[in-house]
Amino acid sequence: METDIVLKSFNEGMKAQERFFTKKNVALVVQAAAMIADSFKAGGKLMLAGNGGSAADAQHIAAEFVNRFEIERPPLPALALTTDTSNITSIGNDYSFDQIFSKQVRALGKEGDVLLAISTSGNSANVAKAVEVGSAMGIKTIALTGKGGGILAGKTDLLLNVDAKSTARIQEVHITICHILCELIDHALFQKAGHERGAS
Repeated sequence: METDIVLKSFNEGMKAQERFFTKKNVALVVQAAAMIADSFKAGGKLMLAGNGGSAADAQHIAAEFVNRFEIERPPLPALALTTDTSNITSIGNDYSFDQIFSKQVRALGKEGDVLLAISTSGNSANVAKAVEVGSAMGIKTIALTGKGGGILAGKTDLLLNVDAKSTARIQEVHITICHILCELIDHALFQKAGHERGAS
């Protein structure tokens, strides 16, 4: 029955959230937020990359920083590498799809920036290539993955891996993590200075 599908999906999602938010992973989320906040304080920026649903997540979270999340505060420099169709199609056509993010990192990134690499499988070749290029440039790298972390495991400064098999369940935890990162970073940079919380 349809209600069984609803409850099954809900329960799987809740279990995925519970498996992720252990004491160890909570500490890693706090560490990731501090890494991004420190970059912003030092004049750096956050770059985000992913494919498909992860590309949408990259754009969503970049917008939360450039516009605002839940408090009134100045815009923060975040850039989704998934939005410039001319760059993406040019690089994909002239070189390969594997380089669509790494070439943008090389062109736009600088030491002290942070790259948030999103891949539910952990095996997206173009995301892994961006991480490799970013690391070589002195850019801090954070991976949001699932299914064990794939090829991104061990490549990044910080790995946030969701223990789930379903892509949908992994993506649901990813967006929860990202919203928490937004809240932690706003708190670190602005709420301590006395800014009031705005409308949600």
